[in-house]
Amino acid sequence: MRLRFDFWMLMSLALVLAMAACAPASSPTPSLPAPTVAPPTPEPPTPEPTPTILPVTLAGPQAGTELAWVDGSVLVYVPAGSFTMGSGLPDAPEHTVSLDSYWIYKTEVTNSMYAFCVKVGACAPPARELGVPLYDNPIYANYPVVGVSWDMAANYCKWIGGSLPTEAQWEKAARGTSGNLYPWGNQEPTCDLGNFSGCVGALTDATKYSAAASPYGVLDMAGNVFEWVNDYYSADYYNSAPPQNPAGPASGEMRVIRSNGYESDFEQAGVFIRHYGGNAYHSRDLSFRCVVQNPPALAPMCQLSSYIPSAVVAEGACQPPDVSIGFSYCEFNKPQTSVKLPPGAEYEVRTKGYTCAEAVVDGQRVLTCSGPDDTTGEVTVCNPACSSLPEATGASPTCDPGYGLDANNNCLYSPVSAQPTVAGCLSGYILLERGGQKTCVVGRGGDGLCPDGLYFDSAYGACASPSAGADLPVGVNQPDLAAQMYQGCLPGFSYSPEYQCCQPSLGGAYPGCPLGSRYDSASQTCVPAQLRLSGPGCVTISVNMLLCGEPYQVELCGGIKTETGCIKNEVYDCKWNEAQGICYYAP
Repeated sequence: MRLRFDFWMLMSLALVLAMAACAPASSPTPSLPAPTVAPPTPEPPTPEPTPTILPVTLAGPQAGTELAWVDGSVLVYVPAGSFTMGSGLPDAPEHTVSLDSYWIYKTEVTNSMYAFCVKVGACAPPARELGVPLYDNPIYANYPVVGVSWDMAANYCKWIGGSLPTEAQWEKAARGTSGNLYPWGNQEPTCDLGNFSGCVGALTDATKYSAAASPYGVLDMAGNVFEWVNDYYSADYYNSAPPQNPAGPASGEMRVIRSNGYESDFEQAGVFIRHYGGNAYHSRDLSFRCVVQNPPALAPMCQLSSYIPSAVVAEGACQPPDVSIGFSYCEFNKPQTSVKLPPGAEYEVRTKGYTCAEAVVDGQRVLTCSGPDDTTGEVTVCNPACSSLPEATGASPTCDPGYGLDANNNCLYSPVSAQPTVAGCLSGYILLERGGQKTCVVGRGGDGLCPDGLYFDSAYGACASPSAGADLPVGVNQPDLAAQMYQGCLPGFSYSPEYQCCQPSLGGAYPGCPLGSRYDSASQTCVPAQLRLSGPGCVTISVNMLLCGEPYQVELCGGIKTETGCIKNEVYDCKWNEAQGICYYAP
């Protein structure tokens, strides 16, 4: 029996070996294409039953009420009523105009806002203007976007659900109902109130002159940049304009331009002065702002950038030096940027190829730095008394109510239950009683504003929508109510019923930082102003060089098609050839 068993064992082994010999040779695992990285999305919230909604009495927005909007802007409310328009000029006789209520941008559309529109494919990039920083440079996030034609400006405002302001809407927002000559009142303009000729010499941050706000809190309406408005221009339109909601002539060859620029004299600062230009015209000192008549109840974005509130940055045992960027300019075709330093501060140039020279101008320490065209360098400025103190400032990123912070400091939309827990409501929410039932509703974020699309209602004591009232479930997990009440998303985004928010249709583009802040790559969050904390009592500033070299000047002058535009750029050696009808570079 043993022999027979061994025989069959040997036969089985031989059969296995034979089958193995017939098998195909092994091959390496094929390589697969790298997966496409999708934008971060939150975990879908678990739906909660939709509660019975009881009516709420709202006070409604008041004059100057602010509302954060979906492109990173801030809207300001202008109530209905009459105001004095014009001031006796030949094309602007004084008359009374009555307007319906509307919301207008607190500042011009900034570089950050416009860059967002370009990223989602809804806007064309602005024209490159000589002596102006690149629109997508995060250091200049809060500067007004320039290099935009009327058509580009109108397209942007349509994209965000609004329009360019009419002349009347722009002027009322600028001067109020008291007939002010300037946004700040009737005081003669000075360099402390706006960026005019002889003050800075270049563009400035749209939020810089807060002391010169209009009666409604609207900023930068005199100086810095001119602004497109919606109307066609007619010199005698005021004589035949309707007294209620005038919208300008039905047709024309030119569009109205309002405000004035950083090269304008003080005499041009009056908010009643009218200018005009063709639809295709653009300039280094021409921007725009938008009006939203009745902000619709758009769904929230699925992702936003986190931010550090400005009030938090100043915390700490040792005060960093008070440093500010002066202005950037071209001198003999070489870029220069000035920096204002406090007494006793020490500085170090951190970027190779950059040089800085110090001088005292009218008692102010001024550091003038130069570097290669169209680049950004860094200078660290320190308070020497802080050298032994710790680096921590206590500042940490935060999100608006309704959003949760992920590991990369992104804010992901994470609506919460309206029902309070034993501990009450989460941070950012307010416990209110509606018809005998306690519920958690949305409050203001760390920046003092409600989440996008909502304003703080004084009677309600919480955030509400101008169009949907107190019932819009922003930040509260009520998917059925959300699907019923949200009025869609911006073009380029689609609504996700699963997450109750707007996701980009063509990639991972989301809005940039809130107005007044910029993205800091080191901390992966939005920080205020142009400074970042970089050690014990130190800040690091970015000094940005404009494009000043001759090759671009040749391109700039050659691209100007009108005598007026050529003359406007004589400061960059552009000359107009009358015989040939061309603009050319003539140093």
